Amino acid sequence: MASILIVEDERHLADGLKFNLEAEGYKVDALETAELALEIYSRYDVLILDVMLPGMNGIELLGEIRRRDHKFPVLILSARSSEGDLVQGLEAGADDYITKPFSLPELILRVRRMLERQKWYDESTERQSRFSFGKYWIDFDGFEANSNSGKTVLTQYECYVMKYLIENRDRPVSREELLEKVWGYSVTPETRTVDAFIARLRKLFEEDRKDPRHIKSVRGVGYRFFP
Repeated sequence: MASILIVEDERHLADGLKFNLEAEGYKVDALETAELALEIYSRYDVLILDVMLPGMNGIELLGEIRRRDHKFPVLILSARSSEGDLVQGLEAGADDYITKPFSLPELILRVRRMLERQKWYDESTERQSRFSFGKYWIDFDGFEANSNSGKTVLTQYECYVMKYLIENRDRPVSREELLEKVWGYSVTPETRTVDAFIARLRKLFEEDRKDPRHIKSVRGVGYRFFP
């Protein structure tokens, strides 16, 4: 049974999420502060994290978690829906981002897919654990890379996206395909997550992000990787 930790200071929302996730068969606990969550998050399989919290906020908690564990799955839950807030959450290391108000079935689907991604990644990594392109390389097994910032630790989903693009470099890959194959959505939600991740990856692996060499946009389709 997978376990989920919710960090949300709106008690009624936390209780509703806990009830519905438990109905799906998960073990669920809820906390109201980031400070308490930092002490126990590692006992769980996934974290659902509100941004606006008393004391330490959600972004600060996420930063602390990423300093300790770059693979732990974190879904940001926020009332903030602007492009800047989305980018801030993803740059802090979130694996996914959903805004309030949200569809409960969509949230449950995203959590389920986050829990399923590890199996796909492990099986894929067995086939290819390291890939080099240009002056860069990625160690998919160790979640490390040589990037524009030097040796860098990647998050789980940064590795997921790069690995999928690299394995399908013979053709363009659409945003919808990335959402289905990497995030595992069976129905494509309205989200800018893919574009935000591509922007992050270009920052790491492109000398000129305005004229990318490796992660190119394909007009009307999506993205294509070039070694």
